[in-house]
Amino acid sequence: MGVQGLAGFVEERGVFFTELRVRDTKLVIDGSSLYHRLCFASDADFRRGGDYGAFAAAVRDFFGVLRACGVAPFVVLDGGRGAEDRKLPTLRGRAAEQLRAAHRLSRGAGGCLAPLLTRNAFVQALGRLGVPFVQCFAEADREIAGLANRWGCPVLSLDSDFFVFDLAGGYCPLSHFQWQSVRVPAAAPQGCFVPARCFSAERFCGHFGNLSKALLPLFAVMHGNDFVGLEALEAFFSKVRLPRGCAAGRGGKHLRLQGLLNWLAQFAEPDEAVDNVLKYLKKHQREEIRELLCTSMEDYAPSDVNLEDFFQNGSYECEAARKADVPQWVLDAFAKGKLAPFVINALILRSTFLRVQVENMQRPSAHSTALPIRQVIYGLLLRVSHSTEDASPSKQTNELPVVCEFDRCQKTLKKTFVQAASLPPDFCDDRFPLDKLMEVPVSCRQMLLLETLGVKMSSLEPIPSHLQLPVAVTCYWIRCSEPKVKLNQLKALLLTIVSGEVQRITDDPDPTVLPAEDDSVAYNAFLKWKEKKLQNNDFDLDAAHSFCQWQCCLQMGLYLNQLLGTPLYEPDISSRLYTGTLVHRLYQELKSAPSVENLFLSSPKMAQLYLVLLNTTES
Repeated sequence: MGVQGLAGFVEERGVFFTELRVRDTKLVIDGSSLYHRLCFASDADFRRGGDYGAFAAAVRDFFGVLRACGVAPFVVLDGGRGAEDRKLPTLRGRAAEQLRAAHRLSRGAGGCLAPLLTRNAFVQALGRLGVPFVQCFAEADREIAGLANRWGCPVLSLDSDFFVFDLAGGYCPLSHFQWQSVRVPAAAPQGCFVPARCFSAERFCGHFGNLSKALLPLFAVMHGNDFVGLEALEAFFSKVRLPRGCAAGRGGKHLRLQGLLNWLAQFAEPDEAVDNVLKYLKKHQREEIRELLCTSMEDYAPSDVNLEDFFQNGSYECEAARKADVPQWVLDAFAKGKLAPFVINALILRSTFLRVQVENMQRPSAHSTALPIRQVIYGLLLRVSHSTEDASPSKQTNELPVVCEFDRCQKTLKKTFVQAASLPPDFCDDRFPLDKLMEVPVSCRQMLLLETLGVKMSSLEPIPSHLQLPVAVTCYWIRCSEPKVKLNQLKALLLTIVSGEVQRITDDPDPTVLPAEDDSVAYNAFLKWKEKKLQNNDFDLDAAHSFCQWQCCLQMGLYLNQLLGTPLYEPDISSRLYTGTLVHRLYQELKSAPSVENLFLSSPKMAQLYLVLLNTTES
């Protein structure tokens, strides 16, 4: 993310930081940077599909430390790709790199890859913890900068773009935010602080002959960021003599970066510098490049979206969303994290990226199993009006809308065009366009969800309400997966769900219900079993592929449920609904020791839950 090579240059020198004790302050946090940092900082197993409970515990610990230090966090998340889709080449490159990482992990090599539902688990964890957060319409950087400057507080992120923004309260890189070293004294917690380092733009500019801070955005654009590649300015770099200035560092790294900063230091204002850049280009290119540079520099001007207004009264006003004709209820739900970026991208761009997992690259993408669910989502978002009153003959068409999906095809990223589903009559009624979807009776919305998943409500009635959607998704997975789901894979998944229930009841008991002693006995027996050394810890790639398919189905089931206004209770991914290392271990043990199926027999309630889940999904 951010400006190419800038973070490495700043980190290598270390002289551009000041020490900071973070306490008793507001703190604006780049949510995307934070959840990736927490996900990758742990010794997580990235091959087996995510241990979301452990990740949610790290989120809880992080915000617990902030609370102890008197820090008021405000988390700002990136949203969709934006109506102009300017980052598409960058995102394609990033998706290709994730695909390479997934392939390396599938072959037993090292690497990091955020599990599929990490972002969902993060958003749910923020909600459970009561941490204020907002999901922006598109890229969040400008809105983060605008909010931090309004409050005069620091920004916490890992995005090198924040070295470029003019931030009144400074930028603290997450890599120097030592929250895990904080010790909270029970007697006097008010003395706590998080040791951190804050980037000093003044020191940085002083290093290059009193470079004006106003020129940093031009430097970022010319050197290359997520929006602008270097190709447009290669003619400039091939002709200009950049000053060497200070030593270039090991192996000549950062030569161009330092030379460009030293060259820009001779100018007082961006306009003067741009005029001098254009002198090195052919005359017919100049106006186009001037417009590109000036437009791109605006990416470093704080946004006019007032996030303070959102955090005070829940109102998210965004001109770009209004221009894109996003219905108000969709924008409100999106800002509150109740709809995913996938939904906005499908609505605005008719284009989506499907995140790769550690799966069998010889088989079709795990996402192909959930294609019919996605087609219903596309149908709801993009359905064409059936009114013919004012439509010209050319517009009177029954053709269904098409969405472009970027997904894995073996070991390469491929673009596929997918047709939206044709919807039942209730949803084709012109009285209920997308902006009035919530006016469709909830019984109809629930029926569409269940029909898409191929389940009747009567079969879900014995299931606790918070598990009905995962069970419905599991029924769909069994029916639609190719190759077919093995019985031991199903049992391993259901035992994992039951273990999450036992843990939830034990760790976070309902105060209105008397705790059952046999639940804690079952939980302790489960913990004892987990501590045993595993006889066979082989990685079964075909089993991993099957569990990846389940996660894809759950993800799209969640998104469809959200789009329909949650006619089924939304399951809490952050409370150990799915634990990848556990489900793989249970699968291996069930093959050699079927008695592991009786793991929760000491709790009649949990044993009964397992049987109900098994009977419902098998039938």
